Amino acid sequence: MNKKTALWCVPAFALGVVVLTGGPAFAATGDASYQGTLDAINGSNGSGTVSVEVSGDQATVTQTVTGLAETFDGKPYPHVQHIHIGAKGECPTTAADTNGDGVISTTEGQPSYGEIGTTLSTSGDTSPAAGTDLTLAGMGANYDYNRTFTLDAATAASLEAGTAVVVVHGLDPATLTKAAQDAKSDLVPSLPLAATSPALCGALSESQANMPDGGVGTGGGSTSSGADMGLLALGAGALTAAGGAVVIRRRLIARG
Repeated sequence: MNKKTALWCVPAFALGVVVLTGGPAFAATGDASYQGTLDAINGSNGSGTVSVEVSGDQATVTQTVTGLAETFDGKPYPHVQHIHIGAKGECPTTAADTNGDGVISTTEGQPSYGEIGTTLSTSGDTSPAAGTDLTLAGMGANYDYNRTFTLDAATAASLEAGTAVVVVHGLDPATLTKAAQDAKSDLVPSLPLAATSPALCGALSESQANMPDGGVGTGGGSTSSGADMGLLALGAGALTAAGGAVVIRRRLIARG
């Protein structure tokens, strides 16, 4: 395992002249919540859920994974996992298997979910450099993950843009075709293809709890309340103007 581990380590809106000042709290503070469902890919038969709570430059990731490959080389299977960024923000379909071996490799999936933005490591480094460090991976068929860390700017931007995707890697070779079982990893050629290929995938989207009517993320009711106050003020102004017009008309009638 040591040899293999070393190889793996390889806002305010203006409408006309009306300005609504009750701007979105999350836009101002950097707070937001994102959620995703981790669906099986490459026939892994696994499943999971993931949430990302962002507060300023801090992110808390909570994840539950079940049904993945259980062991690797006689030990709990290390499932490296990441937030991928900068592409289409989606999980690949079977059409991504361009070489026809029955497995969507990490490289084949990248046009859909992008490069590693953040490594969901159990401790230490969360940068892409830790992306294949087995000692920092989730272990076994079923596990829970919860960690708070400093979120890098690129991943934060991808979350806000809706292009962040969580990918969990590591397949059971027994579930693959003979050709795929014999194939080498596209990332670490000394390992089998199964070891580094995607097993779960889920796009992250902003929690509906952050979305007021109309679909603009706010992180609370501040924008909605601000809009209501702005409309009430505008309506009051219109009523005042109408009232003035009635008074003027009455005076003209009286003079006539």
